[in-house]
Amino acid sequence: MQRQIFTEEHDAFRATVRAFLDKEVLPYYEQWEKDGIVSRDAWLAAGRQGLLGLAVPEEYGGGGTTDFRYSAVLAEEFTRAGVPGFAVGLHNDIIGPYLTSLATEEQKRRWLPGFCSGETVTAIAMTEPGAGSDLQAIRTTAEDKGDHWLLNGSKTFISNGILADLVIVVARTTPEGGAKGLSLIVVERGAEGFERGRNLDKIGQKSQDTAELFFHDVRVPKENLLGERDGAFLHLMTNLAQERVAIAVAGIAAAEHFLEITTRYVKEREAFGRPLAKLQHIRFEIAEMATECAVTRTFLDRCVVDHTEGTLDAVHASMAKWWATELQKRVADRCLQLHGGYGYMAEYPVARAFTDGRVQTIYGGTTEIMKEIIGRSLLA
Repeated sequence: MQRQIFTEEHDAFRATVRAFLDKEVLPYYEQWEKDGIVSRDAWLAAGRQGLLGLAVPEEYGGGGTTDFRYSAVLAEEFTRAGVPGFAVGLHNDIIGPYLTSLATEEQKRRWLPGFCSGETVTAIAMTEPGAGSDLQAIRTTAEDKGDHWLLNGSKTFISNGILADLVIVVARTTPEGGAKGLSLIVVERGAEGFERGRNLDKIGQKSQDTAELFFHDVRVPKENLLGERDGAFLHLMTNLAQERVAIAVAGIAAAEHFLEITTRYVKEREAFGRPLAKLQHIRFEIAEMATECAVTRTFLDRCVVDHTEGTLDAVHASMAKWWATELQKRVADRCLQLHGGYGYMAEYPVARAFTDGRVQTIYGGTTEIMKEIIGRSLLA
């Protein structure tokens, strides 16, 4: 089916993104995978190309557009290129909204130009060794010391954790407040007592630096409070719809790409003297996956348009995230199977995509949490 959500401007942007990937990312990605981290030069190149801060107002160096379809194009092209370790989507679509919607004028002028140029790589530190989706279990504390916050605690599984120059930390500012006693405290590179632990060894997305972070009596200036004191819960809930639809966009793009390369493979690969594509079972597998992708794509495109227009709610974003990422996982598994032994070889794109994409049903809210949100909305 012909997609109808993009204009000529979006198509031109897609061509720009592909040219950027061909020149600045794909020639170096294998080395980044070995190094466990993306080069800072790539972040600076993305900034020069105008791929960072798409929704940041132009006065701070950004693209000045609130049209989420440009972010969707970025997510699709990075996914199809097989480079999910370069976390531009995290920077733009997950962290960016906190800075543009919550920062004071002084904070915007201090942080956003570097955010857009690639000089300031960002991260958000929410998950702890004993707290993931359950915000009430967060133990990191920020004590009000009059002219500064005193930050203590640890975080784990923090994407961009090694490279990050600016970390938005979810910390407890009111001990008895439960999930509603949390605030967003911004910690900058070089703060005394702020330490980075291991660059964690994951099964996929090797080039995406994912770290443990430690805060030992870190004195954070009072002016680094982002948004309202004790307001983190509401701030986090407000931005989760965009995070989840962005992950879903990558999910359906990945599933479509698996299907594309596998369809090509079964046409070329022979067994018992004829192409695999001539076997009825293979045709049925391809037919099932193609139909699931087509139906999911229609729903996702509607979600992208709704989000661009400001009408996408948390429930439909959760539906999109759950369905698209679980589809990605199913299609990756089936496509690897259709590749036979070659699918298990790391040099084949389907093998890397299998491991790179496995986290999609986990971060941004697990599938189980998505179902809980949807079910609660229908049965409350």
